[in-house]
Amino acid sequence: MATFTNQATLRYNGNIVNSNITTGELLEVLAATKTAVIDTYNQGSDITYVIQIVNSGAAAFTGLSITDNLGEYAFGAGTLVPLDYVTGSVQYYVNGILQPAPSVTAGPPLVISGLNVPANGVTTVIYVARANQYAPLDLASLITNTAVINGGGVTPITVTETVTPESGARLTIAKSISPAVITENSRLTYTFVIQNTGNTPAVATDNVAITDTFNPILTDLSVTFNGVVWTETVDYTYSEATGAFASVPGQITIPAATYTQDPVTGEWVVEPGVGVLTVTGTV
Repeated sequence: MATFTNQATLRYNGNIVNSNITTGELLEVLAATKTAVIDTYNQGSDITYVIQIVNSGAAAFTGLSITDNLGEYAFGAGTLVPLDYVTGSVQYYVNGILQPAPSVTAGPPLVISGLNVPANGVTTVIYVARANQYAPLDLASLITNTAVINGGGVTPITVTETVTPESGARLTIAKSISPAVITENSRLTYTFVIQNTGNTPAVATDNVAITDTFNPILTDLSVTFNGVVWTETVDYTYSEATGAFASVPGQITIPAATYTQDPVTGEWVVEPGVGVLTVTGTV
């Protein structure tokens, strides 16, 4: 909706008289919204966007296009684009009925063209973008994604959506054995490396725990976490009858990852937070 004003001028015998100012409102026939289905992301994750175009007029609009900047932002003297269009992901609906795929230029910018909006109807366009190496990851970051709908004689409509990095710990675990070949009555060490690529630490209240059943069963266990000796029952439990091992929930904490942006390329680099558990026993 746009407001407009108008004023008339009356001239006579060298005199000038202005009329009162009239004010009106111009109702735009087309309106649009843009929404991210899930408004958080991680590097490499997919973001699904939905753009809905509503026509409240009695005439159809044809030949419209959507131009999406894929979150472009300034970096140094240039720009970076943190999102990549996922090829083949676009879906185009008119009044809820799936249509043949429109023309797509992956870009950047992403351009989806050949769209129509019927009289008193709704057109919905759904597409997926993937967060790439230029997507910022620290907690204070965001991606603001702008799309412009134009063509078909309409006044361009701009819609935006903002997504933020997913908050929380993201843990992975890897296990190794040393030595790989061992004789009976020798000492064997299992090493568990837990990595956190998330932007918040895994703390005691997250109740992180490792469970394992050692086969062959180990005896005379020695356990450390990040080089600190652990005590049985306080930090872990173990059964020499079954080989069942479990860390006490909350004893494992992992720092948050560190994120740095390369000052030359603009790529974001993730340095995971790490915790190392070692379990040594006699076979």
